[in-house]
Amino acid sequence: MALDGITIANIVTELRSSLLGGRIAKIAQPEADELLLTIKTSGGQKRLYASASASLPLVYLTGENKPSPFTAPNFCMLLRKHIANGRIISIIQPSLERIIVLEIEHLDELGDLCRKKLILEIMGKHSNIIFCDANNRILDSIKHVPAQMSSVREVLPGRTYFIPDTMHKADPLTVSEDDFAALLTEKPTALSKALYTSMTGISPVAAQEICYLAGLDSDLPPSELSEDLMTHLYRQFTLFLDQVRQEDFHPAIYNRNNEPYEFSSVPLTHLTGCSHQDYRTISEVLSSYYAVKNRITRIRQKSADLRHIVQTALERNRKKYDLQARQLQDTQKRETYKVYGELLQTYGYQADPESKELEALNYYTNEMIRIPLDPTKTPLENSKRYFEKYNKLKRTYEALSRLIVETKDEIIYLESISNALDIARTEDDLAEVKEELTQSGYVRRKFTKKKETFKSLPLHYRSSDGYDIYVGKNNFQNEELTFSFASGNDWWFHAKKVPGSHVIVKSNGEELPDRVFEEAGKLAAFYSKNNGSPKVEVDYVEKKHVKKVKGQKPGFVIYHTNYSLIADTDISMLQEISES
Repeated sequence: MALDGITIANIVTELRSSLLGGRIAKIAQPEADELLLTIKTSGGQKRLYASASASLPLVYLTGENKPSPFTAPNFCMLLRKHIANGRIISIIQPSLERIIVLEIEHLDELGDLCRKKLILEIMGKHSNIIFCDANNRILDSIKHVPAQMSSVREVLPGRTYFIPDTMHKADPLTVSEDDFAALLTEKPTALSKALYTSMTGISPVAAQEICYLAGLDSDLPPSELSEDLMTHLYRQFTLFLDQVRQEDFHPAIYNRNNEPYEFSSVPLTHLTGCSHQDYRTISEVLSSYYAVKNRITRIRQKSADLRHIVQTALERNRKKYDLQARQLQDTQKRETYKVYGELLQTYGYQADPESKELEALNYYTNEMIRIPLDPTKTPLENSKRYFEKYNKLKRTYEALSRLIVETKDEIIYLESISNALDIARTEDDLAEVKEELTQSGYVRRKFTKKKETFKSLPLHYRSSDGYDIYVGKNNFQNEELTFSFASGNDWWFHAKKVPGSHVIVKSNGEELPDRVFEEAGKLAAFYSKNNGSPKVEVDYVEKKHVKKVKGQKPGFVIYHTNYSLIADTDISMLQEISES
């Protein structure tokens, strides 16, 4: 979720309580599109981080410092010249725009009191940090936007600053009921989309919440709403925004399957499948949310090369499997050739010279069949020719039957590696997967004196009844969990007939409650290739019945006398224990 106007309003409220009256002690520009202000306030030193990154624009208070370049950029030098030691006298948000205006009072070269504005625009790819004088004349900006880049507004020194109204949206804090109805009904689109495209600062998630609170289908066209329903929607819309007017914010992160899914400054009751974690400030929310998101993104980027290797090998093996399957299908004629050869040995004397076929009784089926003949050969020579075809196809069948199983096993193995890459959370996890690919011959080993060590550990959960559940993140961990860590009476879970993690429940020699089986099944379903399915079949059995297949790759096992259950992939009720 991008920062919408409601989240910005929460940020402004927090900045007012923390920064008003504070003096700017330090100005740094760690990256080309980032600004870090250190501000001394009566409550101590604060740091304001602002990013105008097109992919991830952000504003929040942080306790972390970032290293700055040896030579400060021009924009940073200009800010230091004008507002170093300046006092923040106001922090405002125009309407419900994704804009924060910091008004700063400072002394100029002559000692006269002056005012400047530092404007933070958090608008996706159009984000910018703009420095203006008291008359809204642009002095400079962190990104220059000439006319060639934007026909709507130039952002260059000397130009007048204004907020472009390209979407002609209404201010949701002041819009009347009549204007609200008129704006929505003129949009030939879904109700939720009409809300966020008509009102400033309303995000798609906020629009969904408003529709949910009103009890209306978000996909319903606004033109189909009766006058009473439109009035009802407007009242819910007003009540929802009263939280912003009254600064009644409740910053929280909403998690789905133990991963950050959304964040918000107001309750999102329509996210029924999510658990939420409340925070004291919106800065803590943004810092925590994007730290996790950045970690996931970084691991995704670092695993790109391994994913490419695995995907290439998968495509090659799948093509090989399809070719082998077609060739195997072609060998189905071998038994027919064998019968032809035997019947020709028995009835060949009945064939007329230079005949192109022989009609004979098939004593296997007690039916008459026609056997094609080569008229230039004798019946015995035709029989010999059919036996040669049979033997050739038989050899091909036997070889392909073995090869197609090997190819299928290799596809399953590579899919398990792909699943391990999806589960990987740390660089150690990736290193362990890379080592497995190296041992399998897919990655060439780099010879080095330094020995590879891995700190990657299985995932550890605690069930609702207090039992420890462990999940392997790759085949090495699956092998270790099942055959070294688990004892005979522990329970083993795995998604049926698809690549996935081995899940071990430590039974402690006790009989497990039914709920533990259900929760372990959910984990096996979630950490499998069928993660996206609403229901997944999961096999489970006591660990003592799980056997390692000699000569097979890591993680391959066989088991008998197992039980099965159907599980969904919602693991939000399970508590994950941090790795130690």
